[in-house]
Amino acid sequence: MLLDTASLYFRAYFGVPDSVRAPDGTPVNAVRGLLDFIARLVQDHHPDDLVACMDADWRPQWRVDLIPSYKAHRVAAEAPAGSAGPDEEEIPDTLSPQVPVIEEVLDALGIARVGAAGYEADDVIGTLTARASGPVDVVTGDRDLYQLVDDARGVRILYPLKGVGTLQLTDEALLREKYGVDGRGYADLALLRGDPSDGLPGVPGIGEKTAAKLLDTYGDLDGIIAAAADPASKLTPTQRRRLTDAAPYLAVAPKVVRVATDVPVPQGGFALPRKPADPERLESLAARWGLGGSLQRLLDTLQG
Repeated sequence: MLLDTASLYFRAYFGVPDSVRAPDGTPVNAVRGLLDFIARLVQDHHPDDLVACMDADWRPQWRVDLIPSYKAHRVAAEAPAGSAGPDEEEIPDTLSPQVPVIEEVLDALGIARVGAAGYEADDVIGTLTARASGPVDVVTGDRDLYQLVDDARGVRILYPLKGVGTLQLTDEALLREKYGVDGRGYADLALLRGDPSDGLPGVPGIGEKTAAKLLDTYGDLDGIIAAAADPASKLTPTQRRRLTDAAPYLAVAPKVVRVATDVPVPQGGFALPRKPADPERLESLAARWGLGGSLQRLLDTLQG
């Protein structure tokens, strides 16, 4: 089981009241909400391995170099010129201080936490999925990762609809029903359609339904591009013009939209912990941040 950690703690933050606070009054709604999420996921799905995948860089420069608008609207402050660090992401004031607490608690629990410099959590998830020798459940509120769905390999997306108690089990049948494509085709659909939430412009005038029809007719993005260059193809003149005009975007968008599968991440050490890696540290964190029942429920679930 691979967790898109930021996606889940954002959901926890907005789903749990900020009246949930530490003894000193600091909000810990995202921390406790995430612990409750993980407890429920482990209880319901019994994974052998569990990885909290992290955004070491939420807006990698190599993606921005290809499409400058990529996530640009979510930049709170740009990294200083010459800095190796990422731009600062726009995050609610009371959430950002909770992220280091989440990281400390996961480490004390012994839940594997994996990120890689210059890559997003999506890329870590893509790499670990590609490496996996057995079934994989990816838990995320980000539809971008639908591209990983693969029935033959047992890769599915668990998409939270309400908390994590109600999850949309996303497989190829659901993708075909909702979008007209399989997992492999979803990335092509997304880059043709565009995605304002990620600053991806898409091909102007080609929406989701048209993109799905083009993919059904021509197979994949390469087939669509070949059809645009072939006067004998059955594209309408307007479609041909739109695709031709968008050629520079279509040349770079696949690398931006498709998750990396070759990220330098550990080969193992992901087994679901049955007891805390650092019980004393965990006890100290529990007292400092008032983690109470949320932490105890997770500990009971892990030990059970």
